[in-house]
Amino acid sequence: MSALWSLVKRDLLIAAREGGATGTALGFYLIVIALMPLGLGPDLQLLSRIAPGVLWIGLLLAALLSLGRIFETDKEEGVLEILATGRVPLEFVVAAKAFAHWLSSCVPLAILSPLLGLLLNLELAAYPILLGTILIGSPAISFLGSIGAALTLRSRRGGLLIALLVLPLYIPTLIFGISAISAVVTPPGSLEASLLLLSAVTIASLVIGPIAAAAALRAQLG
Repeated sequence: MSALWSLVKRDLLIAAREGGATGTALGFYLIVIALMPLGLGPDLQLLSRIAPGVLWIGLLLAALLSLGRIFETDKEEGVLEILATGRVPLEFVVAAKAFAHWLSSCVPLAILSPLLGLLLNLELAAYPILLGTILIGSPAISFLGSIGAALTLRSRRGGLLIALLVLPLYIPTLIFGISAISAVVTPPGSLEASLLLLSAVTIASLVIGPIAAAAALRAQLG
């Protein structure tokens, strides 16, 4: 357990030292949301209705920008081979690195989301649900994204391939995250059912993601 926590802290220190990936994701998220009112015009009711979908889609796309760094730094430094042959199972290593990605990339995006909701005239009653759904659903972004990062580890155009591989996997998270917020913004809707399904998708990703990504890493390193 201490070895996994040390790995999480190491990845967080690397992310803080480099800073570029998180800053790029936050800047991209801000630009995407800021451009929406300019493109759709001053219709506040329209912006309020589409705000849940726009915020979730923007967050997914912004998080994609840093997925490639989950394993890339360790591969460049030769650490990945050591981790793959160490005493800690590779599945747990992948889980720790995906958790570090969630802390360094998805959590800052989640914190920024309520502020960006102001640009889209999101109803005040929806802000707690917005933050809650993102915190519940965003771990799936990192854990499922680790599969794409592992599969494209040796690819020269990994960023594009990761997007093609993992975006279909994000569809359930996107649907249930948006529907939970929409249940508050544009009732009727089932908030409880959407949150339960979103939680189920996240729990499934916590199990499936590390197993599939570890298998992909073994194939890449073998």
